[in-house]
Amino acid sequence: MARPIVAIVGRPNVGKSTIFNRIIGDRLAIVEDKPGVTRDRIYGVGEWMGTSFSVIDTGGIEIDGEDEMLKSIRMQAELAIEEADAIVFMVDAKAGVTGSDAEVAQLLYRAKKPVILAVNKVDNLKRQDDIYEFYTLGFGDPIGISGAHGIGIGDLLQAVVDKLPEKEEEEYGEDTIRVALIGRPNVGKSSLVNAILGEERVIVSDQAGTTRDAIDTPFEKDGQKYVLIDTAGMRKRGKVYETTEKYSVMRAMHAIERSDVVLVVINGEEGIIEQDKHIAGYAHEAGKASIFVVNKWDIVEKDDKTMQQFTQKIRDHFLFMTYAPIVFVSAKTKQRLHKLLPVVAEVSEQHAMRVQTHLLNDVVSDAVAINPPPTDKGKRLKINYATQVSVKPPTILLFVNDPELMHFSYERYLENRIRAAFRFEGTPIRLFTRKKSDDE
Repeated sequence: MARPIVAIVGRPNVGKSTIFNRIIGDRLAIVEDKPGVTRDRIYGVGEWMGTSFSVIDTGGIEIDGEDEMLKSIRMQAELAIEEADAIVFMVDAKAGVTGSDAEVAQLLYRAKKPVILAVNKVDNLKRQDDIYEFYTLGFGDPIGISGAHGIGIGDLLQAVVDKLPEKEEEEYGEDTIRVALIGRPNVGKSSLVNAILGEERVIVSDQAGTTRDAIDTPFEKDGQKYVLIDTAGMRKRGKVYETTEKYSVMRAMHAIERSDVVLVVINGEEGIIEQDKHIAGYAHEAGKASIFVVNKWDIVEKDDKTMQQFTQKIRDHFLFMTYAPIVFVSAKTKQRLHKLLPVVAEVSEQHAMRVQTHLLNDVVSDAVAINPPPTDKGKRLKINYATQVSVKPPTILLFVNDPELMHFSYERYLENRIRAAFRFEGTPIRLFTRKKSDDE
């Protein structure tokens, strides 16, 4: 079941990244009192009163002037409108209602999406009266908050949860493998869909960003049901290229959340760029099974070592996804395309695999015997028991004497040993530690 998406929008420097960090409980976004400072991480997961939701921080606007600012703000709001289930519209109590605020308000009002108006920088009781002028924006009662001091965040989250839609029943059966195609513009996602289906079911163009929305295409192959979810590419619009790349995450995230397997499509002709790592990272963090699909392999100049060298480049650039298989294809010529769906079915099965507890404990015990945990200040980690608590992704709970003694490097060692024993190809593994209580 996909989480609902909440987007935080507003003009630059109203504190969006600070509130984003408050909601997700981690300092993932760079925060600085300077417009346009958000650079990388803009996605996280928030939770309030048992309700979980994805949060998008739409910061990062690069401003070259007043006209460019308005263009960027409009784009930001439009993308939020298209993808979000609810929108937190942030304004600044100290600045009052500005023309840019009114610009965003007009777009949001016409969209008829649930909007929560958050007035930031209400740092004390004297500022409380400053929120009243924001009634003129037309979104009902403004909520006074302070990102810096954490004031009003609970009220804001409750308002967000109240506005989220009811959970919808999954439209596909459990036997259907949902496959999302993600990647930057012009890597050939829509061409891949058409090649897999063998017909022109999705519009294909050489212009980057032809696909504007996620498109579901159910089909069946060799008795297995699939749904292909083609996502909008990251569009390039003049001077706001960097901005649109980040905002397009809203499109990709919804498809990723709904999927079982993610195809991270890379342009074999152009090679790997930094943006590819950002895109793949969202699939990894969402815990989805993943496959690297190197498209346009037919037009790559190659010798007998080219594929091996490209494989090594992927492994070097995506160190956090060494579990993901790599398939080289050409949507145009259908070269090696027949290999793709069997790999999809295999990693989907591995993603949902559950290991018997006694077998898991045997592997963990052997791993500890071969390489005991190092000591930390005279204390040594002791693993009492291991059990798999969930699938999609496989999640393993380790009962230990002290969770603080679990070093990252040793956790990675245990994961590698578990993979060596049970494969888990194509899927991340989550390892968690918990202190063993006396009655466990």
